[in-house]
Amino acid sequence: MASLSSVLVGCFLLAAAVFLHRNGASTTTTTTHLHFYMHDAYTGPAPTAMRVVSGRSLLDGDNGNGNGNGDDGSPPRQFGDIVALNNALTEGPSAGSARVGTAQGFAVRVSEGGVLSDLSLHMVLEAGEHRGSSVTAKGRIDMDAGERESVVIGGTGRFRLARGYMVTKNYDYSLATGGIVEIDLYLKH
Repeated sequence: MASLSSVLVGCFLLAAAVFLHRNGASTTTTTTHLHFYMHDAYTGPAPTAMRVVSGRSLLDGDNGNGNGNGDDGSPPRQFGDIVALNNALTEGPSAGSARVGTAQGFAVRVSEGGVLSDLSLHMVLEAGEHRGSSVTAKGRIDMDAGERESVVIGGTGRFRLARGYMVTKNYDYSLATGGIVEIDLYLKH
């Protein structure tokens, strides 16, 4: 029969092997910074963002059936609105800049005061070394803030199991018509 000390040594060696295997003794973590611009258009011949559910109006006397662009007296965004997004991602802020991907997702207006939304955004990269990969971010977006930070909750392709954060800033933006949002992603994968 094995002595107590040899059983303890065996358990220690087994625990060490499990620890080294789970903590990836041979794996490395890569840090990646991605920077691009999202083109968000609520108006024009081909809108890329659209209110699909109209929430409750915050204006007295409005029944919430407005078109959401402020033309009929309704605010451009209302509490409970849900907006679907299918926006171009480009290298630079101009419309003619090289396209690098598409940002798809939705935002729900979650506050009766201010312009606060809960954003779920899936950024699919279509060009360059990250082509075919994607990153998903989730977070609270305060449009009145200069910078907004959201959490990266995962990714696909080269960014499988990604974690990190996303910083967004209005580059040239209007709540009524849309515009350009600057995006920085800081990823560990």
